[in-house]
Amino acid sequence: MKNPRLLIIGAGPCGLGAAWRLHEIGYSNFHVYEQSNHVGGLASSFVDSEGFTWDIGGHVLHSHYPYFDRMFAEVMQGDYFTHERESWIYIYDRFVPYPFQNNIRYLPEKVRRECLKGLSDAANKSGVAPKNFAAWIVSSFGRGIANHFLIPYNKKVWAYPPGKMNFRWVGDRVANIDIHRIKTNIRDSKDDLSWGPNAVFHFPKHGGTGEIWRRAAKKFLGNISFQKKVKDIDLKKRIVQFSDNTKDEYDELLSTMPLDSLLGIITPSQMSQPFPLHFSHVAIIGIGVRGAVPERLRTKCWVYFPEDKAPFFRATVFSNYSMYNAPAGTWSLMTELSGSLFRPFPKGDLVDLVLRGARATRLTTKQDTIVDTWLFQTHYGYPTPTLNRDRFLDTILPHLAKNHVFSRGRFGAWKYEVSNQDHTFMQGVEWVNRIVEGGEEITLTKPNVVNAKR
Repeated sequence: MKNPRLLIIGAGPCGLGAAWRLHEIGYSNFHVYEQSNHVGGLASSFVDSEGFTWDIGGHVLHSHYPYFDRMFAEVMQGDYFTHERESWIYIYDRFVPYPFQNNIRYLPEKVRRECLKGLSDAANKSGVAPKNFAAWIVSSFGRGIANHFLIPYNKKVWAYPPGKMNFRWVGDRVANIDIHRIKTNIRDSKDDLSWGPNAVFHFPKHGGTGEIWRRAAKKFLGNISFQKKVKDIDLKKRIVQFSDNTKDEYDELLSTMPLDSLLGIITPSQMSQPFPLHFSHVAIIGIGVRGAVPERLRTKCWVYFPEDKAPFFRATVFSNYSMYNAPAGTWSLMTELSGSLFRPFPKGDLVDLVLRGARATRLTTKQDTIVDTWLFQTHYGYPTPTLNRDRFLDTILPHLAKNHVFSRGRFGAWKYEVSNQDHTFMQGVEWVNRIVEGGEEITLTKPNVVNAKR
């Protein structure tokens, strides 16, 4: 088909990736529809009434793609900071550097012995492949680390049982076990901090993460319509109808809305059977504090919280990312809580619970003056990699594609392992390459390849 009409639903990183690529190759017969009044999706940023900047969660920009790097460099023009990642775990009333297994010297002696024994057992064990994520944790790290850190933390972050999740999504997110290295760290009292694909990351000086996407969208703002919520998609007629009763026709459609929502509005309906698609809700609570960042947090980027002393699973020292994220004379923390249909948010005032949790975990003290709090909740936070997810996706995504509808992005493809900003941007780029040039969608089909070390 020559010059097909291409519609894109959603102006988050995936939809903007597709639009960026279309604009780059000089293709004009496309349009982006966004239900909100701004671009960015879950990578948006906001400035509250007190002048604090907030993201929707602790986004860290590290790329697996030279193409993405070129886009970032072009739109940001050097207007960003580069940080060495320093992440920690707060456990047993102390901060332990990440990765946890390389720094167990920080733990109480009894706990350290349990963790070291478990690591040794795991390193010497061979046998049946694990059947789920919980079993994978035990087989990879041993009972000690599983019981003390990884199982409770993952229950908290996913709000879903690890025993009902697959482990194929893990990829490059976990450091390999090196028993000799761990024992050497204990013997020499050595910190081991630099592992990881995001050991160095960039962050915009002004405007939070959302500034990247606001700048990217400037090239094709004329091709974006805002406050356009999709009401129905007719597969046979290839028509998208919006809640304001306007319509648009398409030859090929890229949908970045959540896959379960997409399947619920398609005509004819795809909702004849239950879907094995689970997800977590996320609440972001920001805390603005008067004064300078305390010494104990001065170089920290973010901290994980596996215990129940705090309701949040992660806290980011957000003013450390950019001094402009907080007004002069203040600093800021950004905390994240998870909930789901399986495990709802904790009862009570979330802001109050977070403030008390921040004190209980030494993020703040009684002497600190809180000058600002900010609450943001998103229904769709993270797509859960359930046990039956892949079987379902391998059926439904090709079925939709045969009907000229391509579901991509964090919740469109429903693949957590390729749901970072660079991944979803490239899902949009690769979709265009497929439709226009017959290229391969490697991010969607081969996550392990794109997540391999560069």
